[in-house]
Amino acid sequence: MDLNQIKKEAQESIQKCQELTALDDIFRRYLGKKGSLNSLFRTMSDNSLQDKKILGKQLNEIKTELEQIISERRKQLNEKLLSQKSKGKIDIHKPGKRFKIGHLHPLTKVIYQMEDIFQTMGFSVIEGPELETEYYNFDALNIPADHPARDVWDTFWLKDIKKGNKSLLRTHTSPNQIRYMEKHHPPLRIIVPGNCYRHESTDRSHGFQFLQIEGLMVDKEISLANFKAIIQKFCELFFGPDVVFRITPDYFPFTEPSLEVSIMDKHGRWLEIMGAGLVHPNVLKAVGYPANEWQGFAFGVGVDRLAMIKYGIDDIRLLYQGDLRLIEQF
Repeated sequence: MDLNQIKKEAQESIQKCQELTALDDIFRRYLGKKGSLNSLFRTMSDNSLQDKKILGKQLNEIKTELEQIISERRKQLNEKLLSQKSKGKIDIHKPGKRFKIGHLHPLTKVIYQMEDIFQTMGFSVIEGPELETEYYNFDALNIPADHPARDVWDTFWLKDIKKGNKSLLRTHTSPNQIRYMEKHHPPLRIIVPGNCYRHESTDRSHGFQFLQIEGLMVDKEISLANFKAIIQKFCELFFGPDVVFRITPDYFPFTEPSLEVSIMDKHGRWLEIMGAGLVHPNVLKAVGYPANEWQGFAFGVGVDRLAMIKYGIDDIRLLYQGDLRLIEQF
């Protein structure tokens, strides 16, 4: 194609252009990566060295000239646009448009608050996989295949065809106790926030997906007194200094003895907020800790339940529907 013809067509198109978007199209048509001029640059290899020098010089001159013309035209169109806007009537007393700014979901706010509280008490925040193996989710936590406690969890099982191993969506965040202790020597303090999954019917207080924060502390001579002190401090910082809580016996395969922590609501009812207990000797044995040397406690807190109590939400499903009428209240 004749270079002068390309130049002439481009100049005419630029001068006729009345919109910035159309000017951008012209730029791409002639000066873009796939534009006319760059296409000619790519074909220069077919010419002799002498022709390359001549053609290259012409292309660069035209490119520079078109870039300058487009820049000037863009400036003219911008000035025209500003001039048109200034002619419009403006009510200086009318409030400006308020832009909506995103904010944290109540579940996220609860997780952040819990993390801050436990971090002030020396706990580290760690994460672990949501897709777990049978060993970490059950076996290493003193829940072998024939243990009746497995019936408590109706689990989402998956199958690894290549390895022949069973895997699952974790039913609790407790597997990260094992994963962390395998790689770290005590003393240690950790919390593990994350999603958990159980094949349960959905109602006002249950869902097949929920958030949990796991806690673990291992050291020499750890007792239930240490657990009570830490949980009391947590409850006071999270719910307020007037909170009333109690600790009662319970059962979990991975703790011995096992406990349940409840708080009293404004109606005088006890609401369970966590399960806990001293780490079972079999769990310490599974990670290679001498049970006669190290002790510890563990706990699991339902984040969803704490959010419902803190914000007065009476249906867990509301937290996962993404309805802005709920979320924007917090």
